[in-house]
Amino acid sequence: MGEKNILTSSGLKALEEELTNLEVNKRREIAEKLKEARAQGDLSENAEYDAAKDEQAQIEARIAEIHSLLKNSEVIDESEADANKVNIGCKIRVLDETYDEELEFQIVGSTEANSLKGKISNQSPLGAGLLGHQVGEVVSITTPGGAENYKILSIERNV
Repeated sequence: MGEKNILTSSGLKALEEELTNLEVNKRREIAEKLKEARAQGDLSENAEYDAAKDEQAQIEARIAEIHSLLKNSEVIDESEADANKVNIGCKIRVLDETYDEELEFQIVGSTEANSLKGKISNQSPLGAGLLGHQVGEVVSITTPGGAENYKILSIERNV
């Protein structure tokens, strides 16, 4: 068995909602598309049928992926985390001393990471480097661009 997927409670909820939507709504939509495409006759040259079958395969693959993620997941109880230290699930604000720029993000497991939504992985250089540190500390983190210093300005638990 592989490594456990770390999820926050909100990440778990989002995966469960996506799974329900795929299993209930999307499967029904695909079944209807396939039914309509079959009604058009010859399936050998039916582009709508082929497209619906491809979409069905993608949906089933995503359903299987989510089931696997959930089966191998460990949900972090953010309420038990030390509120004075950076932990998975915390929202933090830091000062990037190299660029004199404030950044705000949440540290999550790699499954939930999405930089466009302000969620960075606990396995990324920045996420891993900040874990366990406290407000006021300056942490030097080696990134692909070189060493950078980040001062932790605030830590907020996501509960």
